[in-house]
Amino acid sequence: MSPPPVPPGSDEAELRARLARHKALATGLLAGMAGVTLGSYALPPGYWTNLLQASAKAGLVGGLADWFAVTALFRHPLGLPIPHTAIIPQQKARLGQGLGRFVANHVLTEAEVRRVAGRIDAPALLRRFLSDPAQVRPAAEALAASLPRILRSLEDARARRMLLRLLPRMVSGPAAARLVARALRLLVEGGRHQDVFGLALSQIKVLVAAKEESLKSAISQRVRAEGGALVGWVAGAAVARRVLTALNAELDKMEPDDSELRAAFETWVHAEIDKLETDPARAEAIGAALRGALAHPAVSAWLLDAWARLRTALEADAARPEGRTVTLLAGFLSNLGDLLEQDEAARARVDRFIETTLLTVLPAAQGRIASFIGEVVAGWDTATVVDKIELRVGRDLQYVRINGTVVGALAGGVLFALLHALFGHVAF
Repeated sequence: MSPPPVPPGSDEAELRARLARHKALATGLLAGMAGVTLGSYALPPGYWTNLLQASAKAGLVGGLADWFAVTALFRHPLGLPIPHTAIIPQQKARLGQGLGRFVANHVLTEAEVRRVAGRIDAPALLRRFLSDPAQVRPAAEALAASLPRILRSLEDARARRMLLRLLPRMVSGPAAARLVARALRLLVEGGRHQDVFGLALSQIKVLVAAKEESLKSAISQRVRAEGGALVGWVAGAAVARRVLTALNAELDKMEPDDSELRAAFETWVHAEIDKLETDPARAEAIGAALRGALAHPAVSAWLLDAWARLRTALEADAARPEGRTVTLLAGFLSNLGDLLEQDEAARARVDRFIETTLLTVLPAAQGRIASFIGEVVAGWDTATVVDKIELRVGRDLQYVRINGTVVGALAGGVLFALLHALFGHVAF
């Protein structure tokens, strides 16, 4: 079966031309030896004629032997079904299996994976990719486009059960406390804790103003209950007014940004953050409180409703190229690139993650790759396999033929001269 035609300008065309030239050279040299062998019989008998004849015969035999060996690799010599010839076509499946085992056991080794992973510098490649907005935006759009398919693949009942099972675990122990501490620290660093304090303060003032009459009545009743009807009638209203006036005055004192209570509140927040990060008892208390809150039926119902709303909103927003999902993903990827550029520890973690992942999947990958290579080679067309291999190694094999012819001729001449010198007569 002849190989498929190849365009003149392709690499295979050049390889095929080189192979043809070297085949012609090896065959021409073999034919030359045959011609010298025949021509030597026309020369007058003598030492030099015998030397030439011995060299030519040895070169012809060496060239023929190497021609047979090289040809037997790819096909039957002269088309004759000689045993143990056409080795590559006959042993294609075993060749593929052996090649697969070689790649799996000697190329994809743990040492090679570590060496290649260390030389690639994956964090630098990832950082360069994430620092290019022209690449980050399409990546974010592709991630957003896959989000609806991922969400649709999740069954609502299973997702809800997983949500209710994972959230309590996620808020257990020190991890939840560290997360709360980190959120509070970000809040404090941005000055938002004072905004929260101011909002709470204003709401308290609004509540006090709205419930002023009710509070007065409650205080008066309390004074009457503690001091009797007469004291309540005489001083109840006055005490209630004084209490509410004092309360409003204290609330007004808290409102300025430089108030002592605000400073005390900030000191308290910093102290609480430190306790959350360093005190195991406080971390456990926070985790227990969060677990208890999540276990409440009302909170569970709210979480499930929030999941349904979030899923619907994400699916709708992810379908829009200019949606918030794409923008958030693009920002996340860009921030990840900045983190890899500035944080050496993050780069080291990426390197360790990639190396650990590769080494974890390596044993299974070795078997799969070996099987894959064996199946691919076994499925190749035999003529194509032979043609491809011969194109790549055929030129070197033609040098084997050339060397066999030349070395055979030299060895034949040296052997003739040596035997003639020892015995005086050599019969060929």
